[in-house]
Formats: sequence, C-alpha cells, structure tokens
Amino acid sequence: MKVASLFSGGKDSCYSAFLAKQSGHELVCLISVFSKNKESYMFHTPNIKLVKKQAKVMDVPIIIQKTKGEKEKELDDLEIVIEQAKEEYAIEGVVTGALYSEYQTSRIKKICDKFELECINPLWHKNEIEYLWELVNAKFKVIVTGIAAHPLDKSWLGREINEKFIEEAKELEKKYEVHPAGEGGEFETFVLNCPLFKKELKVRGFKDVGEKNSWQRRLRI
Repeated sequence: MKVASLFSGGKDSCYSAFLAKQSGHELVCLISVFSKNKESYMFHTPNIKLVKKQAKVMDVPIIIQKTKGEKEKELDDLEIVIEQAKEEYAIEGVVTGALYSEYQTSRIKKICDKFELECINPLWHKNEIEYLWELVNAKFKVIVTGIAAHPLDKSWLGREINEKFIEEAKELEKKYEVHPAGEGGEFETFVLNCPLFKKELKVRGFKDVGEKNSWQRRLRI
C-alpha cells in the first residue's frame, strides 16, 4: 500500500514510518504541518523546519502545510494537505505516530475516512519501555530537544535515548509519573539517524531557551 507519513522529525513519527515500511507499505511521501501555535493540540512544533533535512537524507518527498494552529480549525489545514498527498502521490493510507492520544487519532481517522484512506497507527498502545528499547535496538539516534515536566531540567537537553536514559525514565515514571516516552509532552525529541536515513545528520550548533522545568533546544543542522 502506498502511504504518507505524518512527520514531525521526532522519534514517534520516524519510528512509525520505519515500521510501516517494515510491514511492506511503500512510503511515497511525508506530510508536515508547520504550526504558528507552539501549544498546538495536534502538531509537534520544536525544530519542525528541520524535517526538510530529514526528508532529504531519507530521499522521500515532503509536503508542507502551514497553519495558525487554532484548536479544531487546524484540522482544516491537515485535511488540505492529506487531500494533496492523495492527489499527487495516490496514497492509500496515512501513518501516524500516535501512542495514546485519542484526541489526535480520532481526528486524523475522521479525515482519512473522508478520503477513503486507511489510518495506520503502528505505535498504538505499545508498551513505553519496550518501545524505547526497540528504538535503541533498531539503531535510532534520538536526542531530547525539549522538556516540560518536573523534575526534568536543562541538563536533559541533547541527551540521547540509550540504556541509561531508559533506566532513568523508568525511575521518573515511578517517582513522578513522567511518561517514559514523553507522550504527555514531558519531553520532545529529534531523530539524527535511523535505518530510513542515507546518512546521519550532524548538529552544527544550538540555542537553549527556557527556565526551570521548561526548556527547548533549537538545533542548527
């Protein structure tokens, strides 16, 4: 099946695209929505413009749609770009990186149903710790680019998801109920390398902004 991946550059969208390919689907394009609203209910915003770099090393075309990010209204912009992907690339399905968000999944599925597309959610209700181990074992190089939860602080920025990270994530879940995979927005990520990439992306520089338990790292690739 020809599919488009809703793509943010973070671990969830990258790994979902990888799993879709592994299961035999043909990844014909990426769809990214650039939201002006940093608090968007639907769309990932940190370092979103760097998806162009990822698409290039994946050698997969990318369609970009801008939105003001207004709640519910932003779905109109998503509908526009999904319809464009269907017209330009004859997609038959849309891949999402949803783990537990009923809000996001139900709305994406409604749009897919409208255009008679299959909504594919490879990560849906996957065990969070098992998922992190899958990322490591599949050779995904993923770094933290944002945090928004106590007791996380600036020192977490730039950390790679590896064995040490997973062990600490387990403890944070027990003590502070921090979601190990960052599903509640506790942390944001960016993928520098994975089996979908023809070469690794290198961080050329960065700027950290924030305070206390809320920080973002703006990357230069």
